[in-house]
Amino acid sequence: MSSTKGKENGSIEQIVTLLSNGSGAECDYVPHPEQKLPSIEKLREFIELVRAVIFPGYFGPPITSRESLPHFIGVRVEKIAELLGSQIALVLQSEAGDAAPDGPPVQDAAAVAREFVNRLPEIRRVLCTDVKSIYDGDPAAKSHVEIIFCYPSIRAMINHRTAHTLLDLGVPLIPRIISEMSHSDTGIDIHPGAEIGEYFCIDHGTGVVIGETCIIGDHVRIYQGVTLGAKRFELDKAGNPVKNLPRHPIIEDGVVIYSNANILGRITIGRNSVIGGSVWVTRSVPPNSRLQQQKAVESSFINGLGI
Repeated sequence: MSSTKGKENGSIEQIVTLLSNGSGAECDYVPHPEQKLPSIEKLREFIELVRAVIFPGYFGPPITSRESLPHFIGVRVEKIAELLGSQIALVLQSEAGDAAPDGPPVQDAAAVAREFVNRLPEIRRVLCTDVKSIYDGDPAAKSHVEIIFCYPSIRAMINHRTAHTLLDLGVPLIPRIISEMSHSDTGIDIHPGAEIGEYFCIDHGTGVVIGETCIIGDHVRIYQGVTLGAKRFELDKAGNPVKNLPRHPIIEDGVVIYSNANILGRITIGRNSVIGGSVWVTRSVPPNSRLQQQKAVESSFINGLGI
């Protein structure tokens, strides 16, 4: 039963006092006045700028001419570096506690932001392989334009490849914020720690979950509702989950995983395997395997014969 039962008729002043009181051990989540946190709005602006640089004309304002493209991209790359640097500085200062705004955290933030900008061409190259993978494998995709504009997996992968790069650069908190933006927008939940190779395709996408320590090879295709998750968590002596242990699957090159399949634990799905829909997999399978719900297939066949 709620501890607030019977207090529904409190005055506004009493309610404000209760909401402002952060002394409770389980409710003291109000940041310290000197603790500066990153801005969700600024990070949304950042990811929109990244999208516009990766796929100019599809995201952001239209491109008026090919000759204007270097200027269009240059202005936005400078803005990316400035905006990202300021947000990283806030996170670093928050974690450092008493660090001054013009101290080493800000300098580190600017250097990390510049390194992220250096990696933008590679992020773009790999994202272009994702677009090609969808076009080559989906007969419903009529053009690359349609894929970039309409497919939620491309939006999700822009966010993921951005967030994963930032995590690789040692940036705290911000990668998870960026990944959760994509989760909210597309229904595709990819932890920024997941390593995903080239030519990756998520078809439809709704309900896909890819865990933190998952490793995915090249030319992998997965469908809606797929979970690449953990089977169980190791606990420490206090009963809390142990962090940073490999606990999610390794998916090798060329694997196809159909809708609502669950692949759980630190297991390996061998290259060029096909995992059927709604299959539950908790053990490694060798290359070129074919897993399906055989009983369901046989039952459907028998029913079709009227037996």
